[in-house]
Amino acid sequence: MRTVICLLALLVSISCKQEKKTETEPTQMEKVMIIHDEVMPKMGKLSKLVSELKEKVDTTETGRKYEMAMKDLQKANKSMMDWMMGFGDRFDSDEILNGKELTAEKQAWLNEEEEKVVALKEQINSSIEKAEALLND
Repeated sequence: MRTVICLLALLVSISCKQEKKTETEPTQMEKVMIIHDEVMPKMGKLSKLVSELKEKVDTTETGRKYEMAMKDLQKANKSMMDWMMGFGDRFDSDEILNGKELTAEKQAWLNEEEEKVVALKEQINSSIEKAEALLND
């Protein structure tokens, strides 16, 4: 748990310290962090929806739908935490913050991480949309 908190603090500081470049295309690392920064604030909403759904879970068919939506949200949350841990294990702060040149192996990892964070964004957004739609029915 302490590792997760440290990693979250690192990623928050990274996102706060990134400089906005003008008139230049963001690097691949910056694109990955932009997606992270877009999705990270949604984690509070995700937790709130889990709480709302939890109250409605029961053994009825509708109750099971609430449970499925809640589990999707929980899975999205776990995916985000796992992604941040894995990303933090693969790259150091100079590579993330300062654009330090990546080795060929790390460039391959960054390609993988970009794919993962795009899929993660879709998973989080989709699970939130489904939960909200269910709660608003």
